[in-house]
Amino acid sequence: MNPRVAPASTTPPPSTAPVANGGGTWTEERVRALGVITDLPTAAQVFGLGRALAYGLARDGKFPVPVMKVGNRYRVAVAAILAALYIPAAPTTTANPGTATTSAAPSAPPDTAAT
Repeated sequence: MNPRVAPASTTPPPSTAPVANGGGTWTEERVRALGVITDLPTAAQVFGLGRALAYGLARDGKFPVPVMKVGNRYRVAVAAILAALYIPAAPTTTANPGTATTSAAPSAPPDTAAT
């Protein structure tokens, strides 16, 4: 065996343990679940930024979305995050074509007296 040749696999297998602070991929549903306002570190995670960089960008007015300073804390509107990611502010719903009605008058209630 040649000592200069590395073994076939020198990288450890990926960890299956959950990543700190929720980790994982930020989906549209996860972003919407944040509510109306979120804190700066969470917003930074959505954009793939580190905490220190996020605070530096916020301080310099260069964070990817507008940041509100409330007392000594930074807050970010979730609607601004959605807009920056080109996600509509309101979740899109698709109407079932079979349930659409074209009548302008309200329908009469069913006749419950007939049996």
